[in-house]
Order: sequence, then structure tokens, then C-alpha cells
Amino acid sequence: MRLWRARSRHRLAGARNRRAGSSPGFGVDLAALLGLMLLAAGCGNPGNVDGDLTNNWAAMAPATGFEPKADTCHMANFASTGPRATYEVVNCAMPHRTETVYVGEYTGQAATADQPPSEASAGAHKAYEICDQKTSAYVGGPWRTARLWIGVTHPSPAAWAGGSRWFRCEVVELDSIEDNGALVERKGSLRNVLATDAGARLRLSCYAVSLDSSGAIDTMGPASCGAKHNAEFAGVWKAPADLSYPKGDEAWERFHDGCRSVVADYIGVPDDKNLEYRTGVVSLPGNSDVWAQGDRGVRCYFWLDGAALTSSLKGKGPKALPVQYK
Repeated sequence: MRLWRARSRHRLAGARNRRAGSSPGFGVDLAALLGLMLLAAGCGNPGNVDGDLTNNWAAMAPATGFEPKADTCHMANFASTGPRATYEVVNCAMPHRTETVYVGEYTGQAATADQPPSEASAGAHKAYEICDQKTSAYVGGPWRTARLWIGVTHPSPAAWAGGSRWFRCEVVELDSIEDNGALVERKGSLRNVLATDAGARLRLSCYAVSLDSSGAIDTMGPASCGAKHNAEFAGVWKAPADLSYPKGDEAWERFHDGCRSVVADYIGVPDDKNLEYRTGVVSLPGNSDVWAQGDRGVRCYFWLDGAALTSSLKGKGPKALPVQYK
């Protein structure tokens, strides 16, 4: 833009030179002529002109950056970075993919950084912790007990450099938690959904586990608790903050121990060494990316290989889940 203006001034100066040089015979002192015209006109302002170029306008407010809004739904898929160009709100009654439950602000050391917080930073952990709590309050119950997933969206690097310090708490519905589910394009807000009967279809319940040729779990399809099934969601174990993401059998055993305690409490059986002879467990943490952000919620299920249960075992006690040494 500066270059264009420079060129424009250059052309205008040339035009003035050409006009001045095209009439040498008049011999008129243009500056003197203008001075006479001004004297003749007088020094006052024309009628209805007060000489105030700002016309008493109020000072303009300082420029502010874009900031998203909570209680909004969006057609765009979840993204960890949310530039203004991709931000488009739709009515939550219409098909949408993500829902913003809360908009917070990075503060302290995180806000003074040159870039948005990285996944493993203290700022990212704090934002995820806030989103975890805000989402459960928003949907009307612990979001991990349903087919829901949350993520944190922060400004683009360019917006961050311009002063944006917000973060968005996003919640999405998945078609499955257990079998690498895909995002669902849904209609209707998730606000308070788990506190109503409408949340029944979202809540984690009973499952039909099938094994592959090696004896490992292959699929874990949902099943009605009144139909034949061999597994059931029991609750959420909160892993210690310093625990690493599981790799290898020994690391997974720590997670299974945590989930066994959740299962024992859910069914109402002793949490002792005999528990592993009563039932198997399935331990399901989030993906490694949200683990890096501080997600320590592990979904826990009990699993009875070869069983054909036709009701929930919640609160049924030791008789419903006897010790099986063979």
C-alpha cells in the first residue's frame, strides 16, 4: 500500500509540473493570486461551518481482537487452533459437530509467552482442567460417563501475537468410546443432557465383548443390559498426576488395579486379591494427546469372558460375582 501511494504522489507531482509549464506566457504569480483570493474571502468560516474537524465525535474505542462465545454450536470439526476465518456459529437445533461450553482466558506465565501454550505446559494443563470441570457442569453430569469427548481450542499464533489470550472448551459426541469412535453430527444442544432422560442414549452402559484369534479384545459393541452381554461400564478411575501413559504390560497392570477398585465399589464386592478371580477389567484412558494435557480420567469396565448376563450387576454384591478359581 505504501508503494502505491508513493507512485500516486509521483504522478500527481508530474501532472502539476506539466500544467505549470504549459502556460508560460501568462506570467501570473499563482501564489500571489491565491493570497489575494484569501484576503478577499476574509478569514472567517463559511456559514454552518464551526471549524471543528472532529465535529465533537466521541473518541473511538481501542481495537479489540476476536473472541469466541460460549453456548454456541459449530459445523467445523474440532481443531486445537481456532482462527477467526474458520469460526462460524450455527443454531444448535441444526446439524453441527462441536459445541463450545465455556470460554476462558490464559493468565499468569502462560499469558506472557510468545506462543499459545504447548500440550505439556502448565498453562495447557490448567486450561484442560477448567474445561473438564466446566463440561461436566454444562452437560449435567460427569462427561466421561457418556459418549462424549472434550478438547481445548486456543488462538492461532497470529492472533496470539495480536493479544488474544482466550481458550475454548469444546465438547463433541462420538458414536463409540470403546471402538475408536467417530465424531457424530448431531442436532440439539448438550446442555444438561445427562440430567434428563434424553441422556440415556449417550450414557455408557453394557457391552458385548468379542475376542480376536490371539485372545485379545477385538470389538466392544454396546448392548442393552436386558439383552445378553458380558461387560459393563463401572465408573472412572482418576490416575495419579505423575503416572505416565501406559506402555507395556507392567504399566497397564497399574491401570487395571485402579479400575478393579472402581469395579469392586460398583458391584459391591471386596476390593481384595480375590477380585481378579471374580472378573476381568477393561481400562480405557484417553488418547496420549489429552493425557499430555493432564487428562487423568480412566474409564473402567468389568468383563466376564464367556458370560451371558441379562441384567446390570450394579450393587448386586458377591453372590452376583462369585470367586472363580478355574
